[in-house]
Amino acid sequence: MNQQKIGILLANLGTPDEPTSAAVKRYLKQFLSDPRVIDLPKIKWQAILNFIVLPTRSPKVAKLYQSVWREGGSPLLVISREQQRAVQRYFDAKGKSVVVELGMSYGNPSIESATDSLIKQGVDRIIVLPLYPQYSSTTTASVFDAFANALKAQRKIVPFDFIHSYHNDPLYIQALANTIQIEQDELLLFSFHGIPKRYENEGDFYSAHCYKTAELVAEKLGFPKHRWLVSFQSRFGNEEWLQPYTDKTLESFPQKGVKKVAVVCPGFSSDCLETLEEIAEENRENFEQAGGESYRYIPALNANGDHIRALVKLIEAKM
Repeated sequence: MNQQKIGILLANLGTPDEPTSAAVKRYLKQFLSDPRVIDLPKIKWQAILNFIVLPTRSPKVAKLYQSVWREGGSPLLVISREQQRAVQRYFDAKGKSVVVELGMSYGNPSIESATDSLIKQGVDRIIVLPLYPQYSSTTTASVFDAFANALKAQRKIVPFDFIHSYHNDPLYIQALANTIQIEQDELLLFSFHGIPKRYENEGDFYSAHCYKTAELVAEKLGFPKHRWLVSFQSRFGNEEWLQPYTDKTLESFPQKGVKKVAVVCPGFSSDCLETLEEIAEENRENFEQAGGESYRYIPALNANGDHIRALVKLIEAKM
């Protein structure tokens, strides 16, 4: 019996093609036009986006990207490619007929181009793995939308599986725990990307996934409640987002006697602008200016062996 050829689509958020204002503007326009991300009335929001947000935000974000840009592109793209190659090597070594493609919800390589490539390579099934451990309508669901839209252009729609989340997966939890080594007098801060509080009120269970991940990692490490805390970063706009906010939390720590902190971002499968600039640099400065003495950012899981093992086992469970 012939072995089925399996297509693996690793999906992440996306990245501008270059660290320039024009490229960032194109990327942000696509990203912030997604109703999964911003669900304000379309006509009203597009006016705000095109005439206020993009002209003012694009040059600022481009400068931030320039500070972290690598030879092969943005950190997110470079690391995602490393993850893609590592997953491919794993299945090649197993002698499996597997093709691994990388697709982004916004920017390049797109989910549409990755899906098209898999189908052109004659795969019999596709397994979609959004690289978001914790489900959110703003991220995981946007991958599903993009994948569904990609299928609309195909005459041949092969069977597919979609991995919804892995926030409590034992290998993922162990991989996180293996990266965390903190001193006795350090507090561990789990910083997750935020979403509007309204989204949670309307049914998004993202924060429940975040807290579950943090609890399981703390339990694995044997940390009591007073040694760790959950916060939410990267808010955008004026409405209330999930709290406590990471920046405000870090700024308040020294006054509360917390002078040493280690920050980990379990919701990011790879380091990116939000971790390397916002957490590792900007929030470090805020913490130290508020009187903090020691600040450490614990890198994302990226393409380390424990992380790749967790990802391939999630995929194998669907094969």
